Amino acid sequence: MQIHALGLDDFCEEEYSLIGIHTALEDYRLAYLLNKNLSIKFSKSTKNLEFEKDNNLASFSIYNFTSKKYDYDWFLIANSFKNENQTQSNELLLTTETRTYLIPEKKKVDFFIKISGEVGDAYVINTVKKIKEIEQVITSYSIDKNTLKSKDFLIF
Repeated sequence: MQIHALGLDDFCEEEYSLIGIHTALEDYRLAYLLNKNLSIKFSKSTKNLEFEKDNNLASFSIYNFTSKKYDYDWFLIANSFKNENQTQSNELLLTTETRTYLIPEKKKVDFFIKISGEVGDAYVINTVKKIKEIEQVITSYSIDKNTLKSKDFLIF
């Protein structure tokens, strides 16, 4: 009888490229502009990416697109979730806002684009350049996923 043991090296890490986007746009508007400028077709995912942290539920919107031509899966992911809590004190209604970040070490990034698959550097650079051309986008850039402490949140 043959026995095969699996080691940690047998589980390969998911191959993907990551792009950060800084913008004041809402997620649906950014998805529309990306579709228009990149000739892709982001559509709203049926489920959000949800996490519970410190007894607070955070829900991050996701848009996805599958490129049959290049065999890439694209994901547009919000980096922050805003939760408003209302409390009443002495007939005053007080509202507090808490923000939860998907990738806390990149708090200034508003959205991430995750391109799953083996994507060439030239393809990512060209995509970043096209995103920067969108007037409502402040900036975009490639992010080295190996520098992120919270990169596990991007595996879904």
